[in-house]
Amino acid sequence: MFLPRSSSTAYLRLCILSALGIFSLNATAATDSTVVSNNEVPEVELDEIVVTATRTPTKTNNIIAQTRVIDSEELQRYQGQTVTDVLKNQPGMNISQSGGTGTVSNFYMRGYDSKQVLVIIDGIRYSSISTGAPALNLLSADQIDRIEILYGASGSSIYGSDAMGGVIQIFTKGNNIEQSNVSATVGYGSNDHYQVGVTGQLKNDTSSLSLGVSRNETDGFNAIASSNSYDYNADDDGFESTNASLALQHKISDNLSAGLNALYSDSTTDIDSAGDAFPNAYADQQNGSANAFIQYQTPLAVTKFSVGQSIDKSTTHDAYSINYEDGSQFDTTQTQVRSETSINAQPGTVTIGAEWLSQQLDASDVLDFSGFPAPATLTAYDPEDRTVKSGFVGYQLSEDYYDLQANYRVDDNSQYGNENTYNIGAAIRPLEGLRIGASYATGFRAPTFNDLYYPGYSNPDLKPETSKNTEVFVEYNKGNQNSRLTGYYTDVDDLINNATNTSEAQIKGLSLTSDWSVNSFLFGLGYDYLEAKDKTTNSANYDNELVYRPKNSGLIYVGYQQPAFDVRLEAKYTDERFSDAANTTKLDDYTLLNLSSSIYLTNNLRANLRVDNITDEDYTLSNQFGTEYATEGTSYFGSLTYDWY
Repeated sequence: MFLPRSSSTAYLRLCILSALGIFSLNATAATDSTVVSNNEVPEVELDEIVVTATRTPTKTNNIIAQTRVIDSEELQRYQGQTVTDVLKNQPGMNISQSGGTGTVSNFYMRGYDSKQVLVIIDGIRYSSISTGAPALNLLSADQIDRIEILYGASGSSIYGSDAMGGVIQIFTKGNNIEQSNVSATVGYGSNDHYQVGVTGQLKNDTSSLSLGVSRNETDGFNAIASSNSYDYNADDDGFESTNASLALQHKISDNLSAGLNALYSDSTTDIDSAGDAFPNAYADQQNGSANAFIQYQTPLAVTKFSVGQSIDKSTTHDAYSINYEDGSQFDTTQTQVRSETSINAQPGTVTIGAEWLSQQLDASDVLDFSGFPAPATLTAYDPEDRTVKSGFVGYQLSEDYYDLQANYRVDDNSQYGNENTYNIGAAIRPLEGLRIGASYATGFRAPTFNDLYYPGYSNPDLKPETSKNTEVFVEYNKGNQNSRLTGYYTDVDDLINNATNTSEAQIKGLSLTSDWSVNSFLFGLGYDYLEAKDKTTNSANYDNELVYRPKNSGLIYVGYQQPAFDVRLEAKYTDERFSDAANTTKLDDYTLLNLSSSIYLTNNLRANLRVDNITDEDYTLSNQFGTEYATEGTSYFGSLTYDWY
């Protein structure tokens, strides 16, 4: 069913009014209820502590760049879903996806695609170095404790390459254990989707340990809506994954502590391959990260040394595989060693550090189609390893009436040499609760291994893409609400297009977020206006919109919380956008209405329910080479979680 915008808006208003009526009835009923949680009514923390924006624990109202936190309470609303599902419901985020759970997806943040947004897991880089994109569609939300989003280019001078559009840091489940417990979850949803999982957590005066495992499986749905190019095998595309998380922390002495974090997923995604020769095409994937650290802390300084590794391994069995049984293999391994020290400089905090990164890709032979219409040739894909040596320094000062932040970083890359980035920002508080600020940052993205080495489509002499970003903002944070309006302007040079550094882009926009907590009610909104255009001189696509970047997108939500239950209704609007650089194929706008709720049936037993796309709106997230990919209609997932304390 497709609803025009006017009908969709009217329906949304009706649903919100109906939900508010239900909230009122439930509030009255809850007064006489004898089944309550051990916890008090959850408090909405509008001023949280984050580490991604500065590398040190900092309150969000002292950070210059726009940030957003998705905490464990919010993640409970995404049972049975992936990190991609979580991100697509955040302000300023849009995605393209070629089907359902586990299928290839790309996310867009402030006009940048996922290759230009750095993803780290517990401080360790995570992505495919062949494509440059992180496979967030394969990471289960139930093994994650927290996600921090840093918008804009300031992360480049803190973390290095690939952070032109921002940084997303994922924290493994179990990093913040309050008491020993065991929890078990079972869930079921649309398309025969089920999930089972168990987590055990132990805590004493000096140590904590968390170990979680889960199994996720769904029959999926047919990913192909229509195709003008190929005759695809039209069947349901299932997905299954086994997921695990580990978090260990130990206090060796009053000053010395150590820890270990790990996140892992082993999954299989069914895919549609062209023609009838391979009706059961699929991809096997192993993804994750592990990190060990030791930390020494005194009143003057905190020094942390860490070593970690992330993997992104994929083997695809389809028509393009040299051998169907063996499949096409692309295995990424990134090894990272880092030492950093935060010094209490009085006033302010100085951070200094050094980093070493090794990136390796092990790939099978590939078919080179660059000579089309001549037959494809079998070609070895054997890229060189890449190492990056980095040094960074930062300064942060937070006072009653102003905030300052400055960062500088040098990256020495074995493939293209040095790249320097910096960031400087300041904010003042002219009135209580009011903050006005501005920042300037440079950023860059290193060429992917496919850009440099893929047979027939590569150039080993490519340079990094670079950006210059200016931001201004006004923010009001007082009592029960936090609102922020951010304006940004970015020039991007040396964009990689057809194995050359010939493209340029201009990105500018406005971002408005507002979150409120009034008694037991929660409500908020987000609105983003974006102009992301191709500015390549003498190009046929000059002044065209960049693909999958909607001009307007917005989010509105309302929620209600009590000790025994909570419920939230949200709507997200995405404007029209083009799926091709020539701007000839346009995807329709759409509004999705989603409902999530949880209720404590007993002190230990909690039920969760999520219903997505309540209005059953017909829309698509991707159109590639004449193939339009389907999306799921109205879907649901319900779960029961039992906790032993």
